[in-house]
Amino acid sequence: MNKISTVMEIDTNAFKHNVEEIKKYALKHQIMPIIKANAYGTYLNKKIELIKEFDIVGVAKVDEGIKLREIGYKNKILILNQPDIMEVNKITEHDLTIGISSKEFLNSIKEINKKLKVHLEIETGMNRTGINLNELEEYILKITNNKNIIIEGIYTHLSSADTDEEYTKKQLEIFDKAISLTKNMSTIKYIHALASNGILNYLSEKTNTIRPGIILYGYHPTEETITKLNLIPVAKLKTKITFLKTVEKDSSISYSRTYITENITKIATIPIGYADGLKRTLSNKGCVVINNKKCKIIGNICMDSCMIDVTNIENVKVGDEVYIWDNKIITVDEIAKLCNTINYEIISTIGERVPRIFI
Repeated sequence: MNKISTVMEIDTNAFKHNVEEIKKYALKHQIMPIIKANAYGTYLNKKIELIKEFDIVGVAKVDEGIKLREIGYKNKILILNQPDIMEVNKITEHDLTIGISSKEFLNSIKEINKKLKVHLEIETGMNRTGINLNELEEYILKITNNKNIIIEGIYTHLSSADTDEEYTKKQLEIFDKAISLTKNMSTIKYIHALASNGILNYLSEKTNTIRPGIILYGYHPTEETITKLNLIPVAKLKTKITFLKTVEKDSSISYSRTYITENITKIATIPIGYADGLKRTLSNKGCVVINNKKCKIIGNICMDSCMIDVTNIENVKVGDEVYIWDNKIITVDEIAKLCNTINYEIISTIGERVPRIFI
């Protein structure tokens, strides 16, 4: 029996189901699961048995790649973001592949005497990082003059695959031109541009690899894509009531007295707060689920706890389970809307002190 009050419950079978759904949808495309930021906060990146089947996975930082090596992942690991030049020794030592996009970085590694595998990141309109199309041939020439640098992939990132069809098509046109400039390079195995929104809206045979992120974990990037994949959310966030009290009318609750009771009120305290990733924005407007009923969060959410109005919950007691989201009565998307953000942020920012329990 779990004695820890607050946990994120992770359903590994839901993850497997989502992978199979993506495979059926993407057909011939190879899947590069994006497991950065501890697999979007789910910690599924730590379950080697779930990821070892993939030929390549994507992360954001070098240290994320090293941790995967340490738990036994032996296939290719792509660091999507161009790393710091000071990390090159760690990259080669742990056999990591990196995205590169700047001349300065390329010039800094020209004297490298170890094999370094790279993917070329192409700037197509995200305007974050990437090689401009008019500089690509010069860039490739510099790389091919160094026998220790092996180009294994070419990629880009779509900025608006969920909102702007015209702009996205322009990005893909630029990327197509970049692909043409590399078509005679036999070392290139991975051509990729599509993350979750792109997969669901712009799947094309011009690429051979896809980068699913949020959809792996059972959440849709937009409401418009819900009908395209039958996804199962992998995570539930739950805790327990640790304290109950009844207060009189006109009692103030929590910091700054932002909530004053209008009647005699039964209040439950739960041990989860903004330091755990429960957004303070939910103060006085969010809800939780207790005994299959929504109960309002009242007062400002504290760093380590918050208070819930349980006046209308029969037989409520200390130790009762409380769901921050259960994927039915309260969903991650509902919470994201209340916080004026996206589901990605809600699941990926649950703190490390919340244990992940795999089921």
